[in-house]
Amino acid sequence: MDEADVRALLRRVEDPDLGDDIVSLGLVNGIAVEGDTAKVSLALGAPYAPRESAIAADIRETLAEAGLSADLTAKLPAGERDDEVLPGVKNIIAVASGKGGVGKSTVAVNLAAGLSKLGARVGLFDTDVYGPNVPRMLGADDPPDATEEDTIIPPERYGVRLISMAYLVGEDDPVIWRGPMVHQVLTQLVDDVEWGELDYLVLDLPPGTGDTQLTILQTLPLTGAVIVTTPEEVAVDDARKGVRMFGKHDTNVLGLVENMSSFVCPDCGSQHDVFGEGGGRSLAETNDIPYLGDLPLDPEIRTGEEPMVLKDDNPTADAFRVVTEEVANNVGAVNRRRVSNR
Repeated sequence: MDEADVRALLRRVEDPDLGDDIVSLGLVNGIAVEGDTAKVSLALGAPYAPRESAIAADIRETLAEAGLSADLTAKLPAGERDDEVLPGVKNIIAVASGKGGVGKSTVAVNLAAGLSKLGARVGLFDTDVYGPNVPRMLGADDPPDATEEDTIIPPERYGVRLISMAYLVGEDDPVIWRGPMVHQVLTQLVDDVEWGELDYLVLDLPPGTGDTQLTILQTLPLTGAVIVTTPEEVAVDDARKGVRMFGKHDTNVLGLVENMSSFVCPDCGSQHDVFGEGGGRSLAETNDIPYLGDLPLDPEIRTGEEPMVLKDDNPTADAFRVVTEEVANNVGAVNRRRVSNR
């Protein structure tokens, strides 16, 4: 068998999101046949995403049926993102909300920990200058280290490398800064933190559509954004503004999460829609963006000593895992669509 034969075989493998075969979509970077082994380079850019893992499994099965073993590598072509900014980071995901109090930081922490649990190399950047609380949520008390060049080495917790303004100011000190100072500090942290090689960098944005969001959108090559809301109308109205903000800056919305969607009484087992019902799903459908799933109102999220997504045999943890996998799947779809549209 030669390269042309292998390429013909790969035309049988379909992309579940883009609706065509991987060869026609331009997702095969190169093929080399050495004996009974086919070396295939693929334009896959979402490590450990279930659907990209399924594509790889389908390739292996297709080649095995033809008597070939598969040696697969995955790399997006050069030019798919700005490599001058955080060149070691494959995907940057912003987690945003229109208003405070909807559990955005909880979603960001569990998304980062969930991606790490899948096997990915993950960083978490708490960009909320005025109210940084992610280190407390992760129990990450150890401050960052510094190199001889005065760059910052982020501490690691649950397999997630973490940086936050909470490490740079006193525990009870308020941050009273105007927009230009916020811009300067965030851009300096982007330049000075030694993130290393990451599959995903999750950004926990502050609520709203202000200076921090504008700085992030102008500074970092975002793969996409996750919007967090609760079901009630006030939160949905503000989440809609977040959707519009990313749209105006040509940033993909990877999907919307409805947090605190319901509460299951631990005594009687009945379900209560404390904040209403269906607001998040309706917003996603109206704006034609993916709906990532519901997350329940669970007191254990607040009282637990580790991110909920890491727990076993727990319905709330399962809900966080579904959201994590869907985000990874949608990151992959965004990257592959960019390649196929070149």
